[in-house]
Amino acid sequence: MNEKYQALFTPWKIGNVEIKNRIVQTSMGGTSLFGWLEPCHFDKEAAHHILNRAQENVGLVLPGMQCVRDTMGKRWLYQNKKMFKDLAEWMPEFHKTGAKLFVQLAGGFGRSMAINDMMVMLLKNKPVGKVASAFLDVEYCCASCSETPNRWQEDYTSRALTREEIKEMVEAFAKTAKMCKDAGVDGVEIHAVHEGYLLDQFTMKNWNFRTDEYGGSFENRYRFPVEIVQAIKRECGQDFPVALRYSVVSKTKGWGEGAVPGEEFEEFGRDMEESEKAIKYLEEAGYDMFDCDNGTYDAWYWAHPPVYMPENCNLSEVEHIKNFTSKPVVCAGKMTPDVAAAEIAAGRIDGMGTARQNLVDPEWVTKLMSGREEEIKPCINCHNACFSFAKSKGTANTQSLDDSLHLARCALTPSTMQHNKYKIVPTRHPKKVAIIGAGIGGMEAALVLKKRGHMPVIFEKEERLGGLYNTASAMSFKGADKQLLKWYERELKEHEIEVRFNTEVNDVNVLLRQFDEVIISVGSEPKHLLVPGFNKTLTFTDLLDSDKEIGDKVVFFGGGQSSCEAAYELVLQGKHPVIVEYANDLIVAKGTCLANSSFLRDMLRFKKVPIYLEHSISEIGDGYVMVKPNNGGEAFRVDCDNVVNGIGFVPKAFNGAGRHVHKIGTCVNWGNLRNVIWSAWDVCMKI
Repeated sequence: MNEKYQALFTPWKIGNVEIKNRIVQTSMGGTSLFGWLEPCHFDKEAAHHILNRAQENVGLVLPGMQCVRDTMGKRWLYQNKKMFKDLAEWMPEFHKTGAKLFVQLAGGFGRSMAINDMMVMLLKNKPVGKVASAFLDVEYCCASCSETPNRWQEDYTSRALTREEIKEMVEAFAKTAKMCKDAGVDGVEIHAVHEGYLLDQFTMKNWNFRTDEYGGSFENRYRFPVEIVQAIKRECGQDFPVALRYSVVSKTKGWGEGAVPGEEFEEFGRDMEESEKAIKYLEEAGYDMFDCDNGTYDAWYWAHPPVYMPENCNLSEVEHIKNFTSKPVVCAGKMTPDVAAAEIAAGRIDGMGTARQNLVDPEWVTKLMSGREEEIKPCINCHNACFSFAKSKGTANTQSLDDSLHLARCALTPSTMQHNKYKIVPTRHPKKVAIIGAGIGGMEAALVLKKRGHMPVIFEKEERLGGLYNTASAMSFKGADKQLLKWYERELKEHEIEVRFNTEVNDVNVLLRQFDEVIISVGSEPKHLLVPGFNKTLTFTDLLDSDKEIGDKVVFFGGGQSSCEAAYELVLQGKHPVIVEYANDLIVAKGTCLANSSFLRDMLRFKKVPIYLEHSISEIGDGYVMVKPNNGGEAFRVDCDNVVNGIGFVPKAFNGAGRHVHKIGTCVNWGNLRNVIWSAWDVCMKI
């Protein structure tokens, strides 16, 4: 192991519980041992995931958040005796790894509940909602400290929890923690004075308008989390560790408004002055460890940092707050092992919190320990499968129900939280398989086939691997994406997969004379519109991955994720982009996590990028475009140096069909990396 990582592998204590190293798998929705959203049960898929990560040398594992009362079914967790019996039978196997387990318990989401259209219907149609509440009480799930606007459906106002409901929940925390302790769990973590969830909503003076003992003064606002830890300690004993998921500062400007890195703003949530006081107060109440980052659902990119956020983005605030508590402090938020190790060695933090890297590469800690860093598959912070809760102006959560019920999957590693569905099964009948295209889909297909025992050969018309992903990874903030391309290149060499560069294939039948199967993975191409001058537009490849001179002022025809990312890159270069979007918001397509889309919306607004929503381009001329409002208003001229085609992509046409011919990725349907990689597995598992 490289000496610079040594501090990560030193023991430490939370209360009387010793943790073998400083790697903490922080909680992720979908990895709860008690199920996720659905009625509580011992979740075997989550148990498999958690046990595997412990076997791969994570020191402390925090399963996914679990509300003390079921979201669906309304049963209190402590009422499910069989679930805790199953947990007790599993814990000895977990403890064989030497890791420790703290179960994360939560009060709920409050106004941050990511309600979808069906839930909105139940809230607005009172008779139907009342009937459905026997199984799914959406109003209770959204209940907050006070009447506050829902983050996902702005025109719905959460009701305030009653005093009786709060007291009932406090006792549920204590009873559930005791059952966890009796089952052999090492501790619990309370979620959360964190991320704008229910308990956090109570703590904030601009969110909490109560006039009873749970509102008003500092002590009253923090009473709910204080009563929870006191009740747990009363029930479980003072030596039973209770950690707290804690947002140091909220980074929030107002309802639905986050503050981006570098922005000066007035804090709407918890500021640092209050946080210094709060962490002392919470320590005195009985919390034994603080698992820290920043943000709320209104500034979600701090707690769920996308690729655009800087590495170690929460470190400075967490370093600072450690000065105000004697308890261990863990920092999460795109933490890098070298920086985390240096911080731990210096005593500025106590543990490295990491979440989604544990989804993409289950062996990453073991690889780090054994000096095999180059083998680690990087997380690209895409949120495409692990947490794709999405919204734009005027929508609720647009994520599919299947995704909502199955979080913590991974775009890059389909077997994560799906190990029975996606797995390498050796073939009994090895075949020669030709793969047309060396993009991500083609490379993934080749690796899956080779691991199964087949003999793949990749045909690539260019002289490099990656296809369109070379363009997608070209931006300055896409370092992890560049690492991913290097990882694929290394894996192809390691598995001795033949790649025939500068070889264009136009006739599948030629390949079928030499190969048993053919996979077509030729990707997609930009859409075209019948707009005068459209032929003058640049592609994203022209803009980002070529030597073309683009000038200073660049108009993006379309405001999807690709345009917004590229516009942000131009801003970082000191250029002046303009975005014209037909819809009422940027990034309206489903599948882009709100953490990603809200960062881009907020950052482009902060950087004062001109954005014309509900407009289109009616003409592209030499040095200008004509921009026309959708409402029928008069078109106006915007001068520019170039125009980028950002209206989207369509599957690239390729002739070839038959029983032994298969298409994967975006040459079938346009989508993100998750669609590309999962479709490669879907095909290659059947060959």
